[in-house]
Amino acid sequence: QVQLVESGGGLVQPGGSLRLSCAASGFSLNYYVIGWFRQAPGKEREGVSCFSSGDGSTYYADSVKGRFTISWDNAKNTGYLQMSGLKPEDAAVYFCAVARGAYTVLSGPLPVEEYDYWGQGTQVTVSS
Repeated sequence: QVQLVESGGGLVQPGGSLRLSCAASGFSLNYYVIGWFRQAPGKEREGVSCFSSGDGSTYYADSVKGRFTISWDNAKNTGYLQMSGLKPEDAAVYFCAVARGAYTVLSGPLPVEEYDYWGQGTQVTVSS
């Protein structure tokens, strides 16, 4: 059973940076997609970024493109979301998720219903 644990959230000033981590245990998949989502109070869960191990494709929401970078460390079974140039509107609970399968995200994000495993979330607050 795959378990995901996010960490790295916290309080940061506008313009600052954070790196979120998603540590996966029980993980022995060859093909998967790791996704990062966020949910602010009163808002729908939003897909932020995802990465496919099948073809190495990545996707970023327009709202974070150029500021966030997704990555995966095979040796550590850990995913990362490097966030820079943070804005108050980036404040939310951030979740990582994993979908089993050889998907591509070249043409767009993997639908949320395709994800099989979810972490518990980590809070990101952007405020001066």
